[in-house]
Amino acid sequence: MLNRLVQWTQQQGPLRAQILADPYYRFQSLAEVALAAELGVSIDVNQASVDDWLRLPGLSIHQARQLVQLTQNGVQFYAIEDVAAALSQPVQRMQPLAAVMQFCYYDQESIALAPAFNLNAASVEQLMAIPEMIPSLARNIIRDRIAHGPFHNLADLQRRLNLSGETTQILLPYLRC
Repeated sequence: MLNRLVQWTQQQGPLRAQILADPYYRFQSLAEVALAAELGVSIDVNQASVDDWLRLPGLSIHQARQLVQLTQNGVQFYAIEDVAAALSQPVQRMQPLAAVMQFCYYDQESIALAPAFNLNAASVEQLMAIPEMIPSLARNIIRDRIAHGPFHNLADLQRRLNLSGETTQILLPYLRC
């Protein structure tokens, strides 16, 4: 037992760096979740993507999709008990994961919470509903998606279409993958 503790402590240095450097690092254990919480890593449960949920050990892709679908349909989680209920899991099982969960609340009527369109499924018409979207960019998104396959994330969109940081920042609240 002591040897495992010493070994884990020695691994923490590189692990700390990896957790801080990789926003998609998948935690392998509850100890890593606790370390991530200690480092200030958090997941906004009401804005989390499938990738965000998959960072947590023990959550399946099906469960991650289910949670994202609920939030996209207007459900807000106010506490760990809500997440556990949505997954039909005992609260005790979910409780250790709460260390990295952040429960932020959003006004559904707020302009700041504009609908986000799936970059890999949105039509030109949907993309044109985004403020400051120009027709040529909307068409280029569709063309590139057809020619080169789905976008992996917004950084992939920026790279593939050679968008400026300013343009990407404007689009950020309105698009998801």
